Amino acid sequence: MNSDSDLQIAGDILEVPHLLQAPREHPATVAEFAGLARSIAADRSQWEHLVRYDATSRWYHRLRTGPGYEVWLLSWVPGQGSGRHDHGRSSGVLTVLDGTLTERTERGTRALTAGAQRVFAPGYAHEVVNDALEPAVSLHIYYPGLTEMPMLPPSRLRSAGGTHVAPHCEARTTPGPVTA
Repeated sequence: MNSDSDLQIAGDILEVPHLLQAPREHPATVAEFAGLARSIAADRSQWEHLVRYDATSRWYHRLRTGPGYEVWLLSWVPGQGSGRHDHGRSSGVLTVLDGTLTERTERGTRALTAGAQRVFAPGYAHEVVNDALEPAVSLHIYYPGLTEMPMLPPSRLRSAGGTHVAPHCEARTTPGPVTA
């Protein structure tokens, strides 16, 4: 037995191409989609010049697509909201780029400030509203691409002992600020 190590590498490890993973061109995991959203958020030159504000309806722009996914940029003037909805069979990542948005679910209400990120599974129902006095901008990634957004009837917020969303439909907030 070798006293230094039982494992010895002979030759140049870089000459063994089947052991190296090529960098992915497109995200394939939840963490990679969340990372894509953070990298777009951090590079304002990718999106800031595209933002428009429309007082009559929410403005949106498809920023990019990839195999099976879409990236959308949305703006929200004060008072605009999405209505209560889910995203059909799509999972998603919502990242607030500027301003503050309010997310309402069966589990309660949460303020999402610039840098906040939410990851959700198919069937996750929520309403997003700009309750603030300033406009807001958000980035949304859907996988697979968004083909439906069923509107749902308004519901009461959860009270003590009330009903709530099944755990598999709960969105997760990912840690870490977005530097923008």
